[in-house]
Amino acid sequence: MENQLLTEGDVNDSSFRKNWVTSLDPQTISSLEQDASCFFHQALSTPCLDSIQSGAGIYITDLSGKKYMDFHGNNVHQVGYRNPYVMERIKKQMDELCFCPRRYTTPVTVECANKLISLLPPGLNRLLFTPGGTNAIGMAIKLAKIVTGKHKLVSFEDSFHGASLDAIAAGGEEQFKKFMGPLSPLAINIPQPNTYRNTGHSVENLEKLLKQDREIGAFIAETIRNTDVQIPFPDFWKKVREICTRYQVLLILDEIPIAFGRTGKMFAFEHYGIEPDILCLGKGLGAGIIPMAAMIARDEFNIAGDISLGHYTHEKSPLGCAAALALMEYLEKENILKKVCEDENFLQHEFALMKEKHSIIGDIRGIGLLWGVELVKDRGTKEKAILESELVMYECLKGGLSFKVSQGNVLQLSPPLTIRREELKTALDILDLALQKV
Repeated sequence: MENQLLTEGDVNDSSFRKNWVTSLDPQTISSLEQDASCFFHQALSTPCLDSIQSGAGIYITDLSGKKYMDFHGNNVHQVGYRNPYVMERIKKQMDELCFCPRRYTTPVTVECANKLISLLPPGLNRLLFTPGGTNAIGMAIKLAKIVTGKHKLVSFEDSFHGASLDAIAAGGEEQFKKFMGPLSPLAINIPQPNTYRNTGHSVENLEKLLKQDREIGAFIAETIRNTDVQIPFPDFWKKVREICTRYQVLLILDEIPIAFGRTGKMFAFEHYGIEPDILCLGKGLGAGIIPMAAMIARDEFNIAGDISLGHYTHEKSPLGCAAALALMEYLEKENILKKVCEDENFLQHEFALMKEKHSIIGDIRGIGLLWGVELVKDRGTKEKAILESELVMYECLKGGLSFKVSQGNVLQLSPPLTIRREELKTALDILDLALQKV
């Protein structure tokens, strides 16, 4: 169980989970039992917390009618559930064309691609769409090998970049690598930059590796780590960019969970004044309705015409492109980025007050509408408050607030960007009450 606790999610088989499930209504318990009888059991997923009937705005509603404010949403819910603007665009596309066979294109596909490219620096102007973020990572790895002729890469310890074999090879999370044997690409892991626990010297380690091993062709990382919300030191990415350029190593940024306004910018790398060589996007790109992801890179990397980087059946999904186009239009039309920055200022103030009030809070870190509240037994020793964190999560669920616990003791809070200020206040009240009880 200890290994399960120290991962990106809460624990499936704890006594708290069992007590929670047995407290649900008979109809929901029956639904969960049926789920457990037909789906493969796996870490981070089984048994499920509840059975959801519907979703609208920032809320998901279970079979009994109980509503949860969804501060998790697997980071697909930037514009909320069943966003009317997005729904209308998808329905219109369904009336015209739902699927396009390979070797054809469509107007909506080209329009979506051009819109996405227009939001990025001029150097990033070639892309491929795909149904999922894991696929985007796989294509990025393939492209990096072709461009550099090298087959090694560097990533962070305990990093997650997807669940396929090539993606888990690129990442550093052992939970996904167990029993898998030798994996490709060969990834070398360096410590995560952690401003609270000050673990390792990632920049120095990166440069040392690249200086010693000229077979390394790429460095892949989340610009801002999503699961336990690790925000790098201010000059971290500029130094990394300089090092990668110096040693002719491609910088691949994984913004699958955090792009499209989550951090107050359309893309997180904009905060640091840098530009990646390859950018991977996903999750929110499909507006929480259609699975959609993308890999974007430089025009000079368009040298793989004789192989298939992707070749996915739904690579140019008209419905996915309609959803993505609607997402980008909605973010601009409603001035969502400005709103997220205002929400960030509000949350900074409120969380500072909450930290003064509760000694169990060791650290609070956040940007935009992505926040991590790290709970500790003692602020001096920084010992993780693992059981207490799980108790807080279940108390919040009782109050109607859903989120994920990462690394065993970090409450990861990422609501839809459309959340109203009153709803934010309500969520903070629920969390405050849960912390008081613990």
